[in-house]
Amino acid sequence: MAEPVRLSGWVHGTVQGVGFRWWTRSRALELGLTGYARNHRDGRVHVVAEGPRDRCETLLDLLRSGNTPGRVTLVVEDWSTAQGGMTGFEER
Repeated sequence: MAEPVRLSGWVHGTVQGVGFRWWTRSRALELGLTGYARNHRDGRVHVVAEGPRDRCETLLDLLRSGNTPGRVTLVVEDWSTAQGGMTGFEER
């Protein structure tokens, strides 16, 4: 099995107050990923997900799909080695 990775995605657009974090959590749990989705004051949502690379890529594709709550205009991604220590997927 491949080493787990960490996806850090900054989601831009109308993504607060529309159920976006709940939707992201649901998709991540379906994919068996751990992590969180957190609102930031500037209107972005920071999504951190850890697990197999292909599943993290699927989550990234879903975030960019146009089928999310609200309206995503941009997702800036960063990849690194998984740090571990997270269980489940939280809305923060």
